[in-house]
Amino acid sequence: LLLDSGADINAQGGRYGNALQAAACTGHESIIQLLLASGADINAQGGYFGNAIQAAACNGHESIIQLLLASGADINTQGGYFGNAIQAAAHKDHASIIQLLLASGAD
Repeated sequence: LLLDSGADINAQGGRYGNALQAAACTGHESIIQLLLASGADINAQGGYFGNAIQAAACNGHESIIQLLLASGADINTQGGYFGNAIQAAAHKDHASIIQLLLASGAD
């Protein structure tokens, strides 16, 4: 509804930075797919997590990370509270996420 009404899909603000980061943080895969199909900037910076891949990594959302990577997310992007996705995953002891990120080429 908001997108149909002309909402800025990459609008910045609030704790999560943008809609894509909020969806990645909370594990809403169908929303992420909709946002990406509608032109969301997959590597947009801002908010607490800095970017969508860090938000997903910090919250242990493996399928979201895989979706973001398959859609062109920069696995080594820096920013946010944790610095990068590996550091975000390590903060919450998500060993399987760290392994996924390393296997996918994270530094």
